[in-house]
Amino acid sequence: QVQLQESGPGLVKPSQTLSLTCNVSGGSITTNYYYWSWIRQPPGKALEWIAYIGSDDTTVYNPSLKSRTSLSRDTSKNQFTLQLNSVAPEDSAVYYCARGAVGYDYWGQGTQVTVSS
Repeated sequence: QVQLQESGPGLVKPSQTLSLTCNVSGGSITTNYYYWSWIRQPPGKALEWIAYIGSDDTTVYNPSLKSRTSLSRDTSKNQFTLQLNSVAPEDSAVYYCARGAVGYDYWGQGTQVTVSS
């Protein structure tokens, strides 16, 4: 059973960088043909895909967020990390990590991030 767990700050100030880590257990992030995504849901809005990283370390970003987003991974810890720069209140959301690129079969429980001064 694959399990994902998000971690990071619950509160970030505007203009700062948000960094969230997804720790994966029960499966390797380097297993061929799997993709690992970050998705968010602002209050009262639909889910929004942010980016994914593939088993071969390739990354694909949502064009609307690409200029502010960076994905990386640490294979020794079996985790991947999202960085979102220059955050604003509109970036407040529940952030999820999940396995998949379009459809997702495993999700983390989500972590609330609030951008406020």
